[in-house]
Amino acid sequence: MIQVFKIGGNVVDNPVMLNGFLKDFAKIPGPKVLVHGGGVMASQMQKALGMSPLMIQGRRVTDEETLKVVTMVYAGWCNKRISALLQANGCNAIGLTGADGNAICARRRPPVDIDGQMIDYGFVGDVKPEGVNTAFLKSLLSQEIVPVLCAINHDGQGNLLNTNADTIASSVAIALGEGTQLIYCFEKDGVLADKDDDSSVIPHISKDEFEKLKAEGIIADGMIPKLENAFKAIKAGVEKVIIKHARNILNERGTILK
Repeated sequence: MIQVFKIGGNVVDNPVMLNGFLKDFAKIPGPKVLVHGGGVMASQMQKALGMSPLMIQGRRVTDEETLKVVTMVYAGWCNKRISALLQANGCNAIGLTGADGNAICARRRPPVDIDGQMIDYGFVGDVKPEGVNTAFLKSLLSQEIVPVLCAINHDGQGNLLNTNADTIASSVAIALGEGTQLIYCFEKDGVLADKDDDSSVIPHISKDEFEKLKAEGIIADGMIPKLENAFKAIKAGVEKVIIKHARNILNERGTILK
């Protein structure tokens, strides 16, 4: 069984939380893949450079200058820092963008209609499972090397694209085949019924329950693409999707999607 883990930007940006997660991650036996975000740090860098981050439904609008920033943050500091920390914990890892080894090829997202307004996300990529180079990833896994994938991919035409890391994790899990498990790790104990009450974890969510919670505004913002991709993965044959706190990867706490 292959396990695909995804850690969010709030984990990557918190040294204590990140170190704790990676120590636990290194202990997990068997083949595994790590996908990471870095959106918090990218937004901080944009602001430091006098730019204004623009997020729509949890996804970053990425013009040419924003693409340069997110590539530096995701593929540079975040990716290599995570790889170095895994090496320090005895876990042989290799940090990758989608362009490296042609690991993931994406297509640029066309403008989309959101509430009656056409939104051009810019240099944002959409990934399908068939765009994942499974032979390459499985070759690394067979050598007990952990692929560490950031949110930067390519289109095969020389262009880099910024892709939602939740989408990457879902597509990779689907591509690696049935029986794969997908675990989203962030700074909360699971999906919350009340965003201001960390104890209000919803233990199980079905697709119909998700649609209802989204319509009621209980599930919103960045949690929407996370759950959309999770249910897409389940429909495509991923065995189980779990959303949990980064500190809980060695126990069963969290929200299970069914």
